[in-house]
Amino acid sequence: MTRLFKELKFNISLAHCNFSLRDTESDGDEKFVLNLADKLSIPVFNKTFDTKQYAEDQKISTQMAARDLRYEWFEELCKKHSYDFVITAHHLDDDLETFFINLSRGTGLRGLTGIPLVNENVIRPFLIFSRDEIMNHAKENNIIWREDSSNSETNYLRNKLRLEVLPKFKDISESTLQNFQISQKHLTESQSLINDYMVLVSNLVISEVKDAYQINIHKLKELPNTSALLYELLSPYGFTAWEDVSGLLDAQSGKQVFSASHKLLKDRDVLVLSEIHSDERAQKHLISAETTAICSPINLKFETVSELSETNQNTVYLDKAKLHYPLQLRKWKDGDFFFPFGMKGKKKVSKFFKDEKLSLLAKENCWLLCTENEIVWLVGMRMDERFKVDSNTEGLLKITLKE
Repeated sequence: MTRLFKELKFNISLAHCNFSLRDTESDGDEKFVLNLADKLSIPVFNKTFDTKQYAEDQKISTQMAARDLRYEWFEELCKKHSYDFVITAHHLDDDLETFFINLSRGTGLRGLTGIPLVNENVIRPFLIFSRDEIMNHAKENNIIWREDSSNSETNYLRNKLRLEVLPKFKDISESTLQNFQISQKHLTESQSLINDYMVLVSNLVISEVKDAYQINIHKLKELPNTSALLYELLSPYGFTAWEDVSGLLDAQSGKQVFSASHKLLKDRDVLVLSEIHSDERAQKHLISAETTAICSPINLKFETVSELSETNQNTVYLDKAKLHYPLQLRKWKDGDFFFPFGMKGKKKVSKFFKDEKLSLLAKENCWLLCTENEIVWLVGMRMDERFKVDSNTEGLLKITLKE
């Protein structure tokens, strides 16, 4: 692709990412690109990333980390040097792999349309060519390339499809890739029809209010395929818990569902869609030793008592001497752990949620009562073993969650 754009006299530069994943081989890739740029007299940008550390910090896969890092850097280069486009060399086989990946993940019609030829300022002109066509062109023209050795490993889904599944699929017919192109064209056209229809639906059921959007539930329910329409309206905002989202239509006011970036609130006859601000998720509510009750963000009652009584999920008794004020009430975050009452050892909050089979809605609505940096109570669910009442306890604190 570099040589073709050079021959067509486009004003181009190269951008190479060294993700530091294959030791000396990654460095060899970098040297190859720098030499190519020098040979063709093309400006080149080069950057080394600590991809594994980024993936660990963001709690995402190495592949997703590499993708995020490179596209974020590409965007920085475009802004800094006033480039018009980012051109990548994705080809038809990449598109077929993506189709099967999305098919296995149940992403719906939009996912089956594959890799877009144009996505904002990112263009992929090689999507019409197969890998074999590109390889044959390179061989015929004595073009040297480097092969990523990790492409031969089957521990990634894409590689497993590429090496084990798709070769057998292609054996069915010599025109498999051509037929795939035709099918994907039909799928893309179908998605375009849906997009056009959704403009009409949006104008009918959505209104803008301040920093949010309201979806009129009554008007939405009057239309056929209500759940499918709700999916189309909300999928651009990162929602994935579709049973919870659909359940909001008939839920009580105040129920919410969260995506990574947005929240959806049931408010009488409307669903309110708004963006989650970083300070909102990081917000802590402090509770002093003199506090007897709070009503926001949840209703809690605090009592100093002399003896234990019946306990349940909404009522806990704590050893007051083990608490350090002010207490904090906050949302859970990745990495949180506690020592569940009645169990030995610690457990991640996320693992506790998974074992309890909590919905996304229930998880996002959970509040943690903490002392300093330690979790005292997953409110309404399970208290921490470390703060239980024992034979040495002198002062009891009773906390009650009121619905």
